[in-house]
Amino acid sequence: MTAAKNGVAVVTGATGGMGRVLALALARRGMHVVTVARAPQRARELRDEIARDGAGSLEVIPGDLSHRAGIHAATAAIRERHDVIELLINNAGAHYGEHRLSADGIEMHVAVDYLAAYGMTVLLASQLRSGRARVVNVASDTLRDTRRLKGGGQPRPATLDIEALGDLALLNPTAGFVPFEAYARAKLLTVIAGYALARTLAGEVTVNAVHPGIVATDIIRDVMPAALRPFGGLLRRAMLTPEQGAAAALRLATDPDLDGVTGRYFVRDTDTPTPPVSYSVDVQTRLLATTDRFLESGTQSFRNG
Repeated sequence: MTAAKNGVAVVTGATGGMGRVLALALARRGMHVVTVARAPQRARELRDEIARDGAGSLEVIPGDLSHRAGIHAATAAIRERHDVIELLINNAGAHYGEHRLSADGIEMHVAVDYLAAYGMTVLLASQLRSGRARVVNVASDTLRDTRRLKGGGQPRPATLDIEALGDLALLNPTAGFVPFEAYARAKLLTVIAGYALARTLAGEVTVNAVHPGIVATDIIRDVMPAALRPFGGLLRRAMLTPEQGAAAALRLATDPDLDGVTGRYFVRDTDTPTPPVSYSVDVQTRLLATTDRFLESGTQSFRNG
């Protein structure tokens, strides 16, 4: 299950920051990289840069993964063109400073930071199985501690209303909405679902998540406390570069020593436990059942394997 040279790698969020670094690095290994892009011009610029390198190649699927129809359209286009996928890196993510809903009525952190990754994985499951692929979900350690300013005291893990798992529209409601906590909760959902998918796909596909470290990306700018923004330039210089952050995801994607390793969460290179709720099989089952119903709505059969 090592990402093969000349194989197919699907990378979401590849037009900027860490995703751009991941796409370039995989192409330089000789892989054919497929990305879904809302900004085709930026994607074309990346494609041209990869073409100049002459090793791998980039294929751009225009699309928007923030809503159900976009997820279905993007994965259908990929399935039509590729029977085998050796690697999927769910890197797309976003932070929103206010409560916003997707076209489906789902809070945007849940839509972008959870549903997109889950949908890409299950809707490409047949291709991933054929490629004995690795799936890498780029997460955030905010799921283990939602405090933006870390000082003394105990970590404050992301919370989850178990009763809300019956309807995705109930997750991250307007009442009591805190953007940073909503972001962390969506990342927690990705890890919870990843643990369940790791069992489902065991022996064929590995599924792991990684916190790449505090990387100087647009998301960091968005989540920075107001009191620290005047010092933003100085703080960004102390953070990891996108290249350094991407190294942790690339390790999970390509390191032969990680063949067969699945159902894990890594903080950079360290295998790290997540909040107890993430290991509950009941919670995993309820989350996947609700998410599958959501994805299936409006289509005869969404599963691809």
